[in-house]
Amino acid sequence: MASTFPDIPPEASARLAEAAKVAVLTGAGVSAESGIPTFRGQDGLWKDYRAQDLATPGAFSRDPDLVWEWYHWRRGIVTGATPNDAHDALRIMEDRVPEFTLITQNVDGLHVRAGSRNVLELHGNLNRAKCSRCPCTMDLTGETGIVRCPDCGEPMRPDVVWFGESLDPVILETAFRSAATADLFLVAGTSSIVQPAASLAFAAKDNDGYVVEVNMDPTPLTGTADATVLGRAGEILSALVRLAWSEP
Repeated sequence: MASTFPDIPPEASARLAEAAKVAVLTGAGVSAESGIPTFRGQDGLWKDYRAQDLATPGAFSRDPDLVWEWYHWRRGIVTGATPNDAHDALRIMEDRVPEFTLITQNVDGLHVRAGSRNVLELHGNLNRAKCSRCPCTMDLTGETGIVRCPDCGEPMRPDVVWFGESLDPVILETAFRSAATADLFLVAGTSSIVQPAASLAFAAKDNDGYVVEVNMDPTPLTGTADATVLGRAGEILSALVRLAWSEP
């Protein structure tokens, strides 16, 4: 873990140390420190396709082979990545806080690989598939090509939320309940633009939660957050943990 302490307001670390309930929202900035690209914009081009052209129900209906090829390629990148200091710091937080919920927009599964337990995956997980016909889900380890349901034989699709689809209502409700009841709500590595996840911090603030933002650049949340620390999530979260529990 990083040994330096960035400019973290003393109240932020004190609030974390005293909190009985903590909820955290993470975004692509956390995964980026493990070398995982965002797959959006010019940097997200793959064989001349944009993510917005492939991550849709329509694209899957038209060419499931192409969509699965892209997702297997993405899984290969994720499989080769390792959790970073930010993931490790959040696992330590969960060990220290009585009630801890980790809400992530990331689909790489790195939080779970780092040892976090109470994880809400808002946008799904690249390492799972779900049947397009029945409730069956399965782990994708070792799978290639089009994946078929072991129960009904229909083609399965990646268990992620595609453009134009709604988030799982049960997961979303749980996330908002966790945010609204948190003593401290931490936002790390997200632009605070994509809805409905961007509203979680405001739900916490509206219910007297102390909101801490960690990001490389200011966001629409910056003016509302009780504390904003700009910089790399791994360094800042590591320092926040060390400060909160008075570690050398």
